[in-house]
Parts: sequence; C-alpha cells; structure tokens
Amino acid sequence: MRIKTKLNLGVGLLFVAIIILSLVSAYSVFLIKKDTQNILKANYETLEYSRNMLLSLEDIASNENKAITIFENNLKKQVGNITENGEGEITLQLQKSFKLLENDRDNEALKNQIREDVFEIMKLNLNAIKHKSDVARRTADTANLWIAVTGTLCFLIAFNLLVNLPNNIANPIKELTASIKEIANKNYKERVHFMNHNEYGDLAKSFNTMAQKLEEYSSSSLHKLSFEKKRLETLINNMHDPIIGLDHDGKVLFVNDEALKIIGMKSEDVIGKLATTLALTNDLIKSLIANDLATDKQKTLPMKIFADGKESYFEKQSVNITIQPTGEDRTIDIGDVIILRNITLFKELDFAKTNFIATVSHELKTPISSIKMSLQLLENDTTGAINTEQKQLIDSIKDDSQRLLKITGELLELSQLETGNIQLNIDKSNPYDIVNYAVEAVKVQAEQKQIQLTVESEPNLPNVKADSEKTSWVLINFLTNAIRYSSESSKIVVHLKKVDNQIAFQVVDTGKGIDKQYKSKVFDKYFQIPGSHKSGTGLGLAISKEFIEAQNGTIGVDSELGLGSTFYFNLNEV
Repeated sequence: MRIKTKLNLGVGLLFVAIIILSLVSAYSVFLIKKDTQNILKANYETLEYSRNMLLSLEDIASNENKAITIFENNLKKQVGNITENGEGEITLQLQKSFKLLENDRDNEALKNQIREDVFEIMKLNLNAIKHKSDVARRTADTANLWIAVTGTLCFLIAFNLLVNLPNNIANPIKELTASIKEIANKNYKERVHFMNHNEYGDLAKSFNTMAQKLEEYSSSSLHKLSFEKKRLETLINNMHDPIIGLDHDGKVLFVNDEALKIIGMKSEDVIGKLATTLALTNDLIKSLIANDLATDKQKTLPMKIFADGKESYFEKQSVNITIQPTGEDRTIDIGDVIILRNITLFKELDFAKTNFIATVSHELKTPISSIKMSLQLLENDTTGAINTEQKQLIDSIKDDSQRLLKITGELLELSQLETGNIQLNIDKSNPYDIVNYAVEAVKVQAEQKQIQLTVESEPNLPNVKADSEKTSWVLINFLTNAIRYSSESSKIVVHLKKVDNQIAFQVVDTGKGIDKQYKSKVFDKYFQIPGSHKSGTGLGLAISKEFIEAQNGTIGVDSELGLGSTFYFNLNEV
C-alpha cells in the first residue's frame, strides 16, 4: 500500500472517528436534554397546577369566588398539559366533579373526590417523573458507553498511528541515509532493499538504478579519465609556475592561479575565451601569443614581468601538444601549453656572478701580464744565462700564464656580453680574410698533431656584415676545439659557401662526435661533454653563440657519435 494511502486512511479514519465521537456526544446530550425538558415541561407543571388546585380548594370556605377562579384557571392549564396515560380520564373526572362543586360548594364529599382526583394526577405524574428519570439515566449511561467506545476507538487509531507511522516513515529514511553515505564513500555496490510497493519502493528502485549506473561509471574508462583530468587540474593549479593551456583554435582551456596573478584577471574572464581577444586588453597575453612571430634570439630572452611585488624574470616554454588517432599514421595538433618559469632568483644570482667574474677577470689580467713580462725578461740573454731545467720551468710557467690569460679574457668577454657592454664593430668584412686569418692562427697547433687543415671555398663570395675580429675569434675557437678533439694525423676541413642569402662558415672534423643528448647543450655556459678529459672553461662556445647572434647570425652543430662533428655559423651578406 502506498504511504500516501496509508496516511490518508489513518488520518481519515481518525478524523471520521473524531466526528463520530462528536456526533454521539452531541446526540447523547440532546437526548438527555430532551428527557429533562419533558420532565420540567410536562410533569413538573402538572404538579404545580395540582398544588395550586389543592390550595384553592382549601380557600373556598374563606374566599369562595377567588378560590373557584384559581382552581378553574389551573384546571384549564392541566387540561392543556395532559402527557401521561390515564391522565386524561382522571382530568375529565376532575372537571365533572368541579362542575358539581360549583353548584354545591359546601359538599365535602365532592371536595374529597376532587382531592383524590388531584392526588391521583399528582401520583401519576410523580411516577412519570420517576420513570422519565430512569429513562434519562439510561440514556446518559448509553451515551457514556458510546462516547467511551468511540473515544477508545479514536485512542486506538491515534495510538496505532503514533507507534507505527513514525517507524514506517523514519526507518526507510534512516536506511536510505546510510546507503547514501556508503555511496558518498564510493561504495557503489550498496543497494537499498524496500520490498513494499509504495513510494519508498519507488525511491529504492530509483536509488538502486542510480547506484548501478554509478558503479558502471566508476568501472568505466570515463570515470578514470574524469578522475585523471581532475587530478591533472589540481596538479597544474598547485604548480608554482604560471601555466596556460590553449586548444588548436587558440581558446584558453585552463589557467592556474599563478598565471591569473601575473595577468591580473579572474578565471571566469579567461577560460573559454580566445587568446587573441584577450590580447586586445591584456599586454602580457599579447606578448605571449605574439612570441611566435619573434626571432629565435628574442624567443630565448627572459620576459620581464611585475610579479610578487617586484620585477621578475620569466622564461617562456611553449609545448605543442599532438596526438595520433588510433589506426592513423598522421598526428593531430590539439593545442599548446605555455609555461612561464620564474627565473628571477637565478637571474639575480647570474647578475652577481657576472659582476664577480668581471671584477676578478679584470683584476687577474694585470698580475698575469706582469708574470708574462717577467718571463720575457728571464728569457733575455742580458739577464743572464739559464740552463735546460730552468728553460723548461720558464716554458711551463709561460704556457700556464697564457692559459690563465685566455681564461680571464674569455670570462671578461662573457661578462661584457651578459651586461650588454660588448662593443661590436660591424662593417663590410671579407669572408676569405676571416677564414685565412683563423687558419693561420691555429696552424702551429695543427702541425703539432700532424693534422691537415684544408679550406674549401666557393669563388666570388660577397662580403658579409660582421665584426671581423669577433667572427675570426669564433672561427678560431671552432678550429681549436676541432684540433683538440681530433686524433693525430687526421683532417679538418673549413667550408666557405653561400646558403640562400647568407654566407656559411663550417668546420668539419673526424673526431669522435657528440652524443645527440648533448647537442642542444654544447652552447650552454660552462657545459663540458661528460667523459671528455680536456681542459677548458666551457665558455668558448657560449661566447661564440653570443657573438654570432649579436650580429644577427645563426650558429649550430651537426654531429653523430663516432662520425665527427660540423660546427657552423651563418652571417648575412652585404
């Protein structure tokens, strides 16, 4: 049975019982009132009339006319108030006796007869009063019985509702609440078992269907994907680096709190909007998406952004996201993730390091130069003759001094590059002169290892727009490294040729080559290939990169392990 039907039946039955109780009570009161009114109206009035007639009968002797009148009036009232069986005949006989008494007022026998008739009427009404009192009492007892029965019925119905109704409503809700808590704890196997065909049964059926679908969803890959998506979003939002995700149309898919801080916008104002639209009102977003049009040199420069209450430096990394659909060979571009790494601390340390290196390099050059001058004086015959051992010591000190001077020079050059104090004398330069100068500079080193230096150049090459001194330094550095890492009696080739609108300078050696995992790092500062037991600072290639890029050129390396290396740079022709 439905809960609503139970409630309607229970409350309705109680309502009907209360109405019946009210009706029975009202009807019982009505009956008692009616019986009481019968006693008061009929019998009591008859007794009053009879008493008045007896009194007036006694007064006939003293006040005859008045007594006769009172008797006659009360007799008329009695005639109109006959209610009991036999009362009419006695009243009729009383009328006859009264008429005889009017003609013979001193007849005591008639008076006695009249008295007997009045007493008979009074007796008859007294008996009626007693009978009606018994009837009224029985009516009251019956009314009490019916009221008690109806009241008991109402109590039983109300008690039944009080005992059963709360349990019928609360117990299923309690069981349902416990099951909901289990579902909230990811126990999707939980079920509710209500066998009744009522609202709770329908609710249990719907709940079990929901739990089943949740269980299926929990076991499905969709749930795992949703969970992984949520976890990924949480990880991204907790990262300290600003991160912005774009789809293939340039619409913002996600942005973490750090990114919102530096762009000064709210999440709801960014997510789902086109980056090009946001760029119209936000300079930072404009610079991020405009970076694709910048040169490689500009792309590597840190971005200066006001963050954390100060000017901070960020390094942008744009990761292109592609997928390969199942069963297809081609990949699909699905978007980009822009990561801004806060390098402010490293930049500050780098500034301090650059200033320190510049100061130390500058201070070291003077004593090293003094050492070299002293060595030259020692080698001069005017200072005195030196033996073979002294000569070896002087040569060793000279080599170490030269190496120290080279290192301090490189450090000083690097510090000038990093601080922007380097001065380039860019002019028309002959590429052949640059190559010849560099080759002549390393010719002695090559001969010491019996390495053959060969120059292969195209004829009639145009001049290049470059600082010939710095460019020669770069080419000398390439050749020095090639000689250092090449085996004896090997060959090094210098290529000079035109590539598009640029002149290419290439140094090709047959050394052991560079592992591909290190190719992208060889131009980093202080980097040295692991396992190469060669002396050096790891600054030469970094300085070379700065020199070439400062002249709007490009620099790079092609190498395979065991097949040698090709270091190159390209400069714009005039």
